[in-house]
Amino acid sequence: MRIHLYDTTLRDGTQGEGFNLSLTDKLLVARKLDEIGFDYIEGGYPLSNPKDVGFFEDIREPALSHAKVSAFGMTRRRGVDASEDVGMRALLDAETPAITIVGKTIKFQIENVLNTTVDENHAMIADSVKVCVDAGREVIYDAEHFFDAFKEDREHALSTLAAAESAGATVLCLCDTNGGTMPTEVAEATAAVVAQSNVTVGIHTHNDSGVAVANALAAVDAGATHVQGTINGVGERCGNMDLVVAAANLALKFGHDVLLPGSLERLTEVSRFVYEIANQPLWGGQPYVGASAFAHKGGMHVHAVRKHAGTYEHVDPASVGNQRKILVSEMSGASNIAEKLGKKFGIEADREVQRRVLERVQDLENAGYVFEAAEASFELLLRKEIGKRRAYFTLDHYRCVILRTDGERPVAEATCKVHVGDTVEHRVAEGHGPVDALDHALRKALREHYPAINGLHLVDYKVRVVNSSAATAAKVRVVTEFRRDLSDGKSDYFGTVGVDENVINASWEALIDGFEYHLLANDEIRSQKSEVRNPK
Repeated sequence: MRIHLYDTTLRDGTQGEGFNLSLTDKLLVARKLDEIGFDYIEGGYPLSNPKDVGFFEDIREPALSHAKVSAFGMTRRRGVDASEDVGMRALLDAETPAITIVGKTIKFQIENVLNTTVDENHAMIADSVKVCVDAGREVIYDAEHFFDAFKEDREHALSTLAAAESAGATVLCLCDTNGGTMPTEVAEATAAVVAQSNVTVGIHTHNDSGVAVANALAAVDAGATHVQGTINGVGERCGNMDLVVAAANLALKFGHDVLLPGSLERLTEVSRFVYEIANQPLWGGQPYVGASAFAHKGGMHVHAVRKHAGTYEHVDPASVGNQRKILVSEMSGASNIAEKLGKKFGIEADREVQRRVLERVQDLENAGYVFEAAEASFELLLRKEIGKRRAYFTLDHYRCVILRTDGERPVAEATCKVHVGDTVEHRVAEGHGPVDALDHALRKALREHYPAINGLHLVDYKVRVVNSSAATAAKVRVVTEFRRDLSDGKSDYFGTVGVDENVINASWEALIDGFEYHLLANDEIRSQKSEVRNPK
């Protein structure tokens, strides 16, 4: 069965705390969602702000190839003709092929928020839908607080939907606006709507009870074929239903038809694209697409996964564009070492090396290091143990100072002196803080020797106290995340770690691991290309 996916990241998603998109961001997200086959993209409320008006103007050219853009708004005002209502005019002026109208369903809100009668509310719903249908638009009717209203007065809740359907709405979307409804209740109410309606029934859920995806799936099982949500579940309070997770479940668990053929494998890409556009950290534990969704840490688990992935994975990571991750920590066994990098470095059967590396990891983690989020630092550690780590530069010294004058913002300045082969590079740079200044100074020192350094970007930086009982003399752990643009045109993310009593030195350790790992990766790609061009 085809399930139509309706994305409201650009409207409902942006109501979430800390989630903001510029006009350019909204256009980029919309076109990315269109690429993989989302059926509807809600662009915003054209009467609310100039950004949404600009979106509806700019999204027309070039036209989207698959998705229908929808403008969102409310029913006409009480006592105003729909054709003259300013909100309805704004929806029509947006010139979108679809319009989504939200209407009241609970009697209390009708009487105390709209200050009108039940009969007038029915007329407001019908008139608003009709004026848009008469203008040639497809109308999706969102029934606000539907499930709460259904529990309170079943017949009245259903009558509001009938008003929208009789006026020409092609989708009746049932909204769990407060996010407090349970899956069994959603299934019962949805089945009742499907039984009385002759148009498509949709579902729009919020995650306040942690069951937004479950509620959407329950609605589909009861007959709904239109599912609304946001990418990564962003949205107000606890967020909206995560369309990424829902799409994967609908396709892989229930066999429904969603998105364009072959696009399910791009779900991880799209999820991370939206995180990146919104400048938000990735949620590692996000089902299907999170960096930890297929991560294995326990030695027993890794040993089993090496023999058969299905022992601890419910789907193939590649089915959603993700990949398996083998974590290395003090809980690991030799199997983790063998699986993670054994084949790459030819130590799959070398138990002695595996044990030696594992013991080194355990010693370092006891000292405060953590390699789960620092795979690059782990690979460099392994390379050092087997004699395959290259030193691209050696440090003579670095120095960081903070310049502060009365009434002025402080400025960080870093001096870095390194040896690159026989050349000495002595550079200075300013930054927003000492770590930023060190990063800039090191780049200046290496850029002429290693141009690939321009493709390395520091995107996240975290500091944690390891032994808090030591107070200001405690060790700190610095974990950095980098994005690297590789010479083969691809890009990915990796992490590094540094530990020291001095936060700057811990940061320096994490920084140089990032620089070395990036340069090694580019050297290996160039070497592989050379071998292809010049086979023996």
